[in-house]
Amino acid sequence: MNLVDVTLHDLTVDPHAALAAARATGPVAWLPAVDGWVVTGRDAAVEVMRDPHRFTVDDPRFTTGQILGPSMLSTDGSDHARHRGPFTRWFSDRAELLRLGHWMTEYARRLVAGFQPDGRAELRSALAAPLAAGTVTHMLRLESTGAAALLRWYAEIVAGVHNLATGDAAGESATQAHRELSAAITAVSRTEPPALLIDAMGVLSADEVVANAAVILFGGIETAEGATANAIWHLLTNPAALDAVQADRSLVGTAVEESLRLEPAAASIDRYATTDTELFGASIRAGDYVVVSLAGANRDPAVFANPDQFDLGRSNLRAHTTFALGPHACLGIHLARSQAIAGVEALLDGLDSIRLGDDANGPLGLVFRKPASLDATWVPR
Repeated sequence: MNLVDVTLHDLTVDPHAALAAARATGPVAWLPAVDGWVVTGRDAAVEVMRDPHRFTVDDPRFTTGQILGPSMLSTDGSDHARHRGPFTRWFSDRAELLRLGHWMTEYARRLVAGFQPDGRAELRSALAAPLAAGTVTHMLRLESTGAAALLRWYAEIVAGVHNLATGDAAGESATQAHRELSAAITAVSRTEPPALLIDAMGVLSADEVVANAAVILFGGIETAEGATANAIWHLLTNPAALDAVQADRSLVGTAVEESLRLEPAAASIDRYATTDTELFGASIRAGDYVVVSLAGANRDPAVFANPDQFDLGRSNLRAHTTFALGPHACLGIHLARSQAIAGVEALLDGLDSIRLGDDANGPLGLVFRKPASLDATWVPR
């Protein structure tokens, strides 16, 4: 495949052939479709993510920052530490994570029990999406707002980010969704602040608290939903792996981890070069757009044997880059894993002879990747 011929459509529908072609020219290659460099080698990706001095997110072109404003996602250096620092205690509190893990397990089981008698459901919208939205709603004490409103807001914000990534305007819908989200978070912060936001409220301005809460919402719904949906897809399209997991439930975590590697819900992250620099043979100029392809790094054959295969026996599962590394490593890494495991276990425990229906399809998306449909059938009890 010639990189000049690669289109945004190719990268949206099935990027892996294009990423492999880019990697064949080197771990860092110029990709005309994105008007920037794409990093597909794992070592090069790690170097970029760990070096905010040469490769920053703090740039006016950063898409999420254009919608949400300054936050832990769109700043670097001391400003990034100021935004992120107040949230690290909660996300590293084992008691909080354990409590929320139990809540997610029970909630996933209730969701499955609700549609089990039907014998058929679209599992992304019936399980993965409400599990993700319900978790964030619970974390931020937005029950009065409701998961449905959160799902609508985040869908509009995601659409706005996608529009910016493809060269279009974000759109008024994304802006309005951010306004409504801001109002909801501000209201709950003034009445009964959730533990997740208490430390931040003593350090950050009200607008900054809202922006960072929106980032948590963004990751907690979009990427968590994708992680759960992708794990279900991979298991239901790999019968041998499904049989193995059904026979030995201790393999559920392994299956989730391999799914995270094979198809990260956030396929790439953006950086901008701050100076002229050399990176694995590529001469990058100050201001150049640099796309770190987590999807590409996770299929680097120099690190992962048979990288395109779903393999429960893989010895270096945790070497993937799905949750990023360096100062912008995902705060919710433990919650995302726990949520996907809770969703898969609830399905396996609650549904008999589950299989994908004819309308199911695999992961799609330019930046955020998940199945458009997970239509499935089973034998009702």
